[in-house]
Amino acid sequence: MNNYVKTTKMTKANKKVIRKQLKASHTLLKHEGIETVSYPTQNLVVANGGLGNGVSREQLQDILKGSSSVKCLLMPPNKPYAFVTYGCTEDARQCHAALNGRQLQCQGRTVTLYLSFVDKAEMPPGLKVLEDFVSPEEEVQLLEAVDWSFCDDPGDNTIQKTLKHRRVKHFGYEFRYDNNNVDKNKPLSGGLPAVCHPVLERCLKEKHISIWPDQLTVNQYQPGQGIPPHVDTHSAFEDTILSLSLGAKTVMDFRHPDGRSVAVVLPRRSLLLMKGESRYLWTHGITPRRLDIVPARDAERSVAVTPDPCDLTLNERGTRTSFTFRKVRHMPCDCAYPSTCDSQRPLEVPQRFSLPCTDVDAVQLEMRFVHTVYDEIAGHFSRTRHSPWPRVGDFLRSLVPGAVVADVGCGNGKYLGINPAVFTLGCDRSHSLVQICADRGFQAFTSDALEVPLRSGVCDACISIAVIHHFSTQERRLTAVKELVRLLKPGGKALLYVWALEQEYNRQKSKYLKERGVGPVEGVEPGSVGQMDTTAARTVGTSSSAAKSSQPELSIHRNRTAFGSQDLLVPWHLRGGVQKEGQEPSHIGEKGALLASGSTPVYHRYYHVFREGELEELCRKVRNATIETSYYDQGNWCVILEKTL
Repeated sequence: MNNYVKTTKMTKANKKVIRKQLKASHTLLKHEGIETVSYPTQNLVVANGGLGNGVSREQLQDILKGSSSVKCLLMPPNKPYAFVTYGCTEDARQCHAALNGRQLQCQGRTVTLYLSFVDKAEMPPGLKVLEDFVSPEEEVQLLEAVDWSFCDDPGDNTIQKTLKHRRVKHFGYEFRYDNNNVDKNKPLSGGLPAVCHPVLERCLKEKHISIWPDQLTVNQYQPGQGIPPHVDTHSAFEDTILSLSLGAKTVMDFRHPDGRSVAVVLPRRSLLLMKGESRYLWTHGITPRRLDIVPARDAERSVAVTPDPCDLTLNERGTRTSFTFRKVRHMPCDCAYPSTCDSQRPLEVPQRFSLPCTDVDAVQLEMRFVHTVYDEIAGHFSRTRHSPWPRVGDFLRSLVPGAVVADVGCGNGKYLGINPAVFTLGCDRSHSLVQICADRGFQAFTSDALEVPLRSGVCDACISIAVIHHFSTQERRLTAVKELVRLLKPGGKALLYVWALEQEYNRQKSKYLKERGVGPVEGVEPGSVGQMDTTAARTVGTSSSAAKSSQPELSIHRNRTAFGSQDLLVPWHLRGGVQKEGQEPSHIGEKGALLASGSTPVYHRYYHVFREGELEELCRKVRNATIETSYYDQGNWCVILEKTL
């Protein structure tokens, strides 16, 4: 039986406003890096309501004056948007409902406002920035102590390297870029420079650290240079890491595995301290650019760059040198963040699961590691799915006006409004995701992709984007393709996307691999461990001790790394998740979540990643369809099928 979500009747005008609002949110994310959220907050971004659109501050204030709780109105210069902060969430929600789609007359033309909620950024836990930690005189002494003239003297007590994005010099121990670690048996002679001792003694006295560091990495960044996002290698260094910013200030970007991000200003002569969660879990990096956006009133202070300060300004970067102090670790790391800890992989998990032997086994696996998981993570998942893939959008826009389109496995509905000239109907196995589609004004219903409750031959086109790889047997994957073809009229076309085993193709890495996020601290290239990696449990899957020994076992994939097998579980760190009382550490629950002690749930989604040619082989088994074209698109194998009968 299929469950339908009852949707509220909406006018064409209301639907148009919702489509335009979503498009505005996507544009803000793509071009300005402003991430909107689907839940109410005190902060709103007003698209098309900025000085760059010709909207004056007086005009916007006049529209917002209905609420006395407006705390702040920020209008960045030359930008087509503004930020408004309310005293309470309810007032912001009422403004969002009342003003979306409101039109203004500005300099002889009509401007339509679209409002979305944004979150206020907070510092990552365990992160501190101490301003003016060294004096101008100490800064000069530290900078003059570093000799950047390359020396081949074998008796030199330092190691110097010129990397792609900066110059690096190591003291105490050399950091090895080939394995993202240090050779603990080969310390460099000379230790740390004596000029650093007063700074470290002050850190000990003020209890910022409890043990004397024995490794120093000095990095020199020219304007426009940076370092990719990464997490320090846990097995290489102890907890607290110190980093001085000398010569110029910069903005460092921090990102949590659940998608939260915070840009933090590091003033000149400040000391950055990372410990606990900020050191072990959040990635940090510096975007290569010549200008940073910083709060104008706090231009020389360390603050998180948020949408709601009173004003923003541009800061031109200068030559910045960082001194990063660390203590080499000589025992395995036992931190509370196993998802990014190389010392805690592999972690034994009590359950062992294998690939399904029967259709009943397959249904159970998919229920546990696909259907239930997406219902649990739907809200967070939706907030991370903004921009449609370009070639999918091109396919939908190529359809003739009035065409009937089925999006089978529509997720949060990001493709349902791409072409307003066609009638698009979505379905998904996740009731929670279908509800999100309904809330956005789209037509969607709950259904399994293997049995869609629509008449045969009613669709001019179908799309199945990132769906078929969730079926755990070839028979079920073939049934899903046949169901798409059944829905099509003769001559109708279906577009299929599945995740590819080959994440590096024609000597080009996919975006998935390019965004890999774990390595050492500032001054060290990112390593091979994925940013959203979970505890790399040895095995996981459909049944426990009753698993058939002849069936291969599933493994948990390390995110942002190459695939080691075709059938695997991919982790998802749920933002705001809570460990259940009494739950055993490192236990994979009935809803596919691995709950590590002291951490938020990590859910696991089953995937069968397709090798090259496999999707075409599958489609050729459908007797009444032919392959029009096939291609590789950013880590996915793709096929366009045409129904022949």
